[in-house]
Amino acid sequence: MSQRLFRSSSPARVFLPALLVLGLCGCQTAGIEDVTGALGGKSEKSRAGEARAEAKSDLDGLRETYRARQGDPEIALAYGKALRESGQRSQAVAVLEQAVLNHSKNKALLAAYGRALADNGNFQQAFDVLTKAHSPEDPDWRILSAQGAVLDQMGRNEEAQQYYASALKIRPDEPSVLSNLGLSYVLQNNLPKAEQTLGRAYQRNSHDARVRANLALVLGLQGRQAEAEVLVKADLPPDEAAAKVNALREMLAKKQQRADR
Repeated sequence: MSQRLFRSSSPARVFLPALLVLGLCGCQTAGIEDVTGALGGKSEKSRAGEARAEAKSDLDGLRETYRARQGDPEIALAYGKALRESGQRSQAVAVLEQAVLNHSKNKALLAAYGRALADNGNFQQAFDVLTKAHSPEDPDWRILSAQGAVLDQMGRNEEAQQYYASALKIRPDEPSVLSNLGLSYVLQNNLPKAEQTLGRAYQRNSHDARVRANLALVLGLQGRQAEAEVLVKADLPPDEAAAKVNALREMLAKKQQRADR
């Protein structure tokens, strides 16, 4: 994340560890550390451990296939995606960079390479690569949203919002784009506008746990903790709900402590 975000005196900026990145592949990713990722409970971690074991097996198989067919762009794309999802960000960048060198006109590879660079913190390079992956003649709302997310990571929030607006012209009321836009407003400490935008995302997809958590975060930042907790624990088993509520309370307490300094 840019130093600008760390140095700002805005309570919201000081509180947020990183912008939640949506839309890099049309849905929320775990590539870049996000706010709602801090709301995980023990049972979620257990399930995540099982998923990681399964993913490792798939990754091992993809690795062997990639070694045998390095010139195949589809294999490189799948392997790069698997590396990203397993948290091996630098390796994903290396694999996709090599694939792009061999297939420089492949838009899918360029988009994946841009996402991997963003995961790895190479924001300016990620933005440049995503620009190459995008064609004004055939605009892709996912890439526009991804570019906005990267700009937000660089502290260029107003520019980012223009990209989200362009994405929403193509895909009106897309929840993932609205969620990005809402958190962009959070980074500007414009909490009422953030709530309005995240509320629209929630109306479009109330079953998305991360959209709910993002809206809950904004409500909590405005001192409406009871409303926030209702959203956070919706449709969850009691143990997970309690863990998420406790995590939200800890996050808001840390925010308040930093704001009081």
